[in-house]
Amino acid sequence: MERAVRELWAESRDLLGLGSPSPDDTAAKASAVPRADLPPTPLAFLRDHVSPGRPLIVSAAATRHWPAASLWPTASYLTDALRSTTVSLHLTPDGRADALAPHPGRHESSSKCFASAHVRRVDFPAAVRLIRGSDPAAGLVAYAQQQDDCLRGEYAAVAGDVDAHVPWASEALGCLPEAVNLWIGNAHSVTSFHKDHYDNIYAVVSGEKHFLLLPPTEHHRLYVRDYPAAHYVAEEKDAGGEHQMRLKLELDEPERIVPWSSVDPCPASPEELDAQASSFPLYSDGPAPIRCTVRAGEMLYLPSMWFHHVSQSPGPNGLTIAVNYWQVWFFGR
Repeated sequence: MERAVRELWAESRDLLGLGSPSPDDTAAKASAVPRADLPPTPLAFLRDHVSPGRPLIVSAAATRHWPAASLWPTASYLTDALRSTTVSLHLTPDGRADALAPHPGRHESSSKCFASAHVRRVDFPAAVRLIRGSDPAAGLVAYAQQQDDCLRGEYAAVAGDVDAHVPWASEALGCLPEAVNLWIGNAHSVTSFHKDHYDNIYAVVSGEKHFLLLPPTEHHRLYVRDYPAAHYVAEEKDAGGEHQMRLKLELDEPERIVPWSSVDPCPASPEELDAQASSFPLYSDGPAPIRCTVRAGEMLYLPSMWFHHVSQSPGPNGLTIAVNYWQVWFFGR
């Protein structure tokens, strides 16, 4: 059985043209996502990437014409353009929202829940200040995002700075985006392993995004299990003339169960790494995740159902800024 599973891993990656790195491969060697210097034609994109479900990174030529490419990385442009705009700011103590966290009602280290961020509506300049000042050591990390077509909603004032859709992708997929989202954070925000039911065109405007990818054929390696849902609530007080906020995790009521990946590819300590290796051997002993970095100006095409874990590095403005387009490709089109 073990041999058959390993052959599945290797053959499925070979079919995708992505190779099959070993667990000991370096990040550079495990980076197997194809890169294109120019945007592909719709036909080539459909044939070589959409149909087989193969990721692609397109160089900065894809976004060079966007006003956002030159305007958004500057320190003041977005703050001035969105000065009177109220946005959704997601707050966590450690930068990990929609991720597993210790169960608030149990003391066993193995007891986990699915934790969602505390969401607060603030004006955009205040959001930027909180993002730049984020620090897990202080128990507060802020991330401006809202996965509800927020670029065309909350951030409509700057939506015209990017393309409404990516023409070569929309023609190949046969549809326009169902949602276009804006993401603004710093190095402390991390997105845990998850999959989307949309094809994803992900464009980085400032900073870098670092992806760990697993194809749908390796779903079983992530030990997706049911976890009780919880959310962070804010406890606030004024002490010594200073306003303080503490985030506390509470279980959802009524109870809600969320299926989620049990694997954290970047555990915080050697002890956690050893515990994961023991608990999740299909992940620890299998081929390394496919690694890629998407730099400012570049686009990543990520097919639906691919698991991805995302970390980030800020640009000179202290922020990581990205736009993504969610689209649904139907085979019958």
